[in-house]
Amino acid sequence: MHPFSEPNRPSPRRLRVAGIVALIVALALALGGVALRIHAGSTLKAKTEAEAIPTVSVIDPAPGGSQEQLVLPGNVQAYFDAPIYARVPGYLKKWYFDIGAHVKAGDLLAEIETPELDQQLKQAQADLATAKAKEKLAEITANRWKGMLASDSVSKQEADEKAGDYEAKQATANAELANVERLQATTSFKRIVAPFDGVVTARKTDIGQLINAGSSSGTELFRVADTHKLRVYVQVPQTYSLQVTDGMHAQLHFPEQPERSFPAKVIATSEAISESSRSLLVQLEVDNPNGKLISGSYAEVHFDLPSTPGVLQLPVTALLFRQHGMKVATIGPDGRVVLKNIQIGRDMGTRVEVVAGLTAADRVIDSPPDWLAQGDRVHAIEAAPASAVPKKDTPKVVVAEGAAE
Repeated sequence: MHPFSEPNRPSPRRLRVAGIVALIVALALALGGVALRIHAGSTLKAKTEAEAIPTVSVIDPAPGGSQEQLVLPGNVQAYFDAPIYARVPGYLKKWYFDIGAHVKAGDLLAEIETPELDQQLKQAQADLATAKAKEKLAEITANRWKGMLASDSVSKQEADEKAGDYEAKQATANAELANVERLQATTSFKRIVAPFDGVVTARKTDIGQLINAGSSSGTELFRVADTHKLRVYVQVPQTYSLQVTDGMHAQLHFPEQPERSFPAKVIATSEAISESSRSLLVQLEVDNPNGKLISGSYAEVHFDLPSTPGVLQLPVTALLFRQHGMKVATIGPDGRVVLKNIQIGRDMGTRVEVVAGLTAADRVIDSPPDWLAQGDRVHAIEAAPASAVPKKDTPKVVVAEGAAE
């Protein structure tokens, strides 16, 4: 080769082949990158969608037990409880029994000094004596004129006038006698006596105190309570009103005697639901021969109620309060949410009875989120049913005092 000649150059054909190869490699690299990005995007989307599906706790509806215990607040009152007022005005002369004293019917509790009433009685007795004297004179006069009428010494008109005057005087005397008897009966109220056997629970008077008659203007002098038996009054919510009946037995529990319970019996109900509290007033009776129970105290009344057959129980956390009524969220065979309308029976505080709209085979979502809708896909985790019946098959239902109102 000549030293000054040009070097060998690639032919155009070889250049085209090299360009085509380079282009193919670049396209392969680009397509591989796109494929990797598409795969990564689809993987991320699938992961995101999987993570977006909520995980819920699933419980099974529990059957009701054979019995349940209903616990309600009760007010304990004496079998007889009488405030004692004065029937006559005056001053308290003396009292004989203080609070806590046991008295018998007719025992003298106090005496009232009534000087004004005593003077009224004396005046009435004097008026009676005057009326009787006038009656006697009118009787003598009427008899005399009646005899003179027989001999035509006086006119019949005059004799009738004397007879009428005698009858008027007789009526006046009878009226004065009735007034004396009224005042005598009133003076008997100077003695304040116990109306029945019992305990003096209050004394609100003392010697020398001015006493006014009656309950409107006067004050209560004593209060006597018969506590050999006690009455217990309970407001039973309307839901349970048909299950608490006459003759039913209950147990009373008192905070001052937590180790004991006292048997009681339902003796009457008001047979009417109060419009203000939507509850039934129930009266129970409990024996108190030893006086261990105190009138006016608070008691917990425990009723053993038969459970409603054929119903299911759910915790209140499983309920959904929607615009068109009460619902529960269940999981269908495809893992999607199915909202069911249900009908609630009795509310037992932490649990409720479902009387319609649910079966024992349904898988119910516990504590469902508010945004959960029909057809949503969820992941289910089985959980112990919170509605399971407690041990001894006797669920306890506690109704607070304000819940009956």
